[in-house]
Amino acid sequence: MTKAEVISEISEKTGIPKEDVSVTVEAFFSIVKNSMADGNNIYVRGFGSFINKKRKKKIARNISKNTAIVIDEHYIPSFKPSKVFIEKIKESRKVKETHG
Repeated sequence: MTKAEVISEISEKTGIPKEDVSVTVEAFFSIVKNSMADGNNIYVRGFGSFINKKRKKKIARNISKNTAIVIDEHYIPSFKPSKVFIEKIKESRKVKETHG
């Protein structure tokens, strides 16, 4: 499902014009990105958490040049679904039909 499809579905279900839904969705994404860039995690009860995960410093290999590269400690954005979210997916027949 694309962002445009999500916006269309929200618009249909709420009766709010697509333009207004689009502005709201874009604002949400912007807040999530900016908050996480400032080092804040975002917790949405019943949905999940947007968190910054720490990656340790490590040595990797560039196999094309056969050299070692040091990858410094860094953070990556991550999403951790809530227990309610996980159970919803586990119980979904459609997911089992399309992926099982």
